[in-house]
Amino acid sequence: MQARIAVLDYGMGNLRSVEKALERVGAVATVTRDHGLVRSCDGVVLPGVGAFPKAMVAVRELGFDVLLAELVEAGTPTIGLCMGMQLLFDSTTELGGGIGLGLLHGDVEALDSAGLKLPQIGWNAVSWRQSSPLVEGLPDPCAFYHVHSFAPRATELGDVLGTAVYGSEFVTAVERPPLFGVQFHPEKSGAQGLRLLQNFAGISVRAPA
Repeated sequence: MQARIAVLDYGMGNLRSVEKALERVGAVATVTRDHGLVRSCDGVVLPGVGAFPKAMVAVRELGFDVLLAELVEAGTPTIGLCMGMQLLFDSTTELGGGIGLGLLHGDVEALDSAGLKLPQIGWNAVSWRQSSPLVEGLPDPCAFYHVHSFAPRATELGDVLGTAVYGSEFVTAVERPPLFGVQFHPEKSGAQGLRLLQNFAGISVRAPA
């Protein structure tokens, strides 16, 4: 059975790249703003590239903040990618600050890069802090492609799925099922990124209706 995955279109993110990557792993992916269509899907992707506060303005204008809270409460598997993962948290210090979705607790702050160039651009090894169906079949550590200057400081350690080091350790993967998030770009991370998206599709199709 193919997983039906909605990719939320709020004008920020590698929408087509994510859609094509999901299709490559056998999912039926749809880029959409239609709430009814999103509710009919097995899983939801919240992508994101750019600045957190600007993204949240668009998310709220489209009602995606209320929709995502509803879907997570209903048990619909949902994953945030790159900045989309940051939006899941309470707030950010970026561009003077802003309020996030509050689905996970903690603040998104600038990377403590210890003098390394920001943004971090390139491959970085992610170490898994717990087992999860999202990372089934992936090595530990596993390299993924990152492009970012900020990362969340999760206040609940049980939500931390994976960490990496760039000057200092930062959180780069989180989960509180049915909610997941990764700071890196799985759609740009080769076979390992595709495996993670395939795992998410599998989680979605197995979720109770």
